[in-house]
Amino acid sequence: MEVNLFVESLMFLVLGISTLFVFSALMVVLLNAQAKNGMHSFLLNAVSMHMSNSTLGLLQNGNFAVVAARAASIKSYNKKSKQ
Repeated sequence: MEVNLFVESLMFLVLGISTLFVFSALMVVLLNAQAKNGMHSFLLNAVSMHMSNSTLGLLQNGNFAVVAARAASIKSYNKKSKQ
């Protein structure tokens, strides 16, 4: 029995690439179904609830001076911590 390594390597190449293609296609289909199902709105609501008392909430209420002060203090802190 003669083993042709070239043919076997091509068979494994095709098997690996087809497995990768099937996995990628399945992932795309599942993520599209999840997006259409409304999961993204749940995640956006969770993020907006978490950020309600933060800078985003202040910005939406019109407190631009507070937002500017926070941004300046963060920038100053980052500049000092890098030194």
